[in-house]
Amino acid sequence: MSAINERRERERAHRHQLIVTAARELAEAEGWEAVTTRRLAERVEYSQPVLYSHFDGKDAIVSAVALDGFGELAAQLRRARQGAPESAPESGHALRAVCRAYLEFASGRPALYRAMFVLPTDLKFASAETPPPLRAAFGEFVSCFRADEERRELFAEVTWSALHGMAVLSDTGRIPRGGQEERLDFLVAQVAGARAG
Repeated sequence: MSAINERRERERAHRHQLIVTAARELAEAEGWEAVTTRRLAERVEYSQPVLYSHFDGKDAIVSAVALDGFGELAAQLRRARQGAPESAPESGHALRAVCRAYLEFASGRPALYRAMFVLPTDLKFASAETPPPLRAAFGEFVSCFRADEERRELFAEVTWSALHGMAVLSDTGRIPRGGQEERLDFLVAQVAGARAG
């Protein structure tokens, strides 16, 4: 690849990331309804055709934002798991730390969380086409269970599902936000009890 082509690729990658960042910022400030190609074009100071040269439309932008989010989520969960006291899986400390980090991520970045789990995207979950950031995030849950545990992926799926329910129901006011710690304690105890059984 020539130096000119390399520069063009860097510039294209920079524009791509600029659009994704602008979409995230606008969504966090005003909600996803405010994210339109016209508003993004104004915000990043590119024409709408330039935006369409990167993304087919809003759903593609949401998918790119979600992919970024999964990378951030995986990193946050990894830090929590590695920073847990007695990080041996059987202690339950790593699982609790990862669960708490997940809920903090969801409540701290509601628009990003919506892009990742609520809005339509073309991201493939639990398939051969699952992007590495999604695999990495799920892998952090799996890592909370012993390597010789045959059902570790099942435990990870159920834990993630329960946390997602807690995050969405709390965010929408369908369950009180104040009870998250008690719910978290209950979830970890149930999963740890099922593992022992």
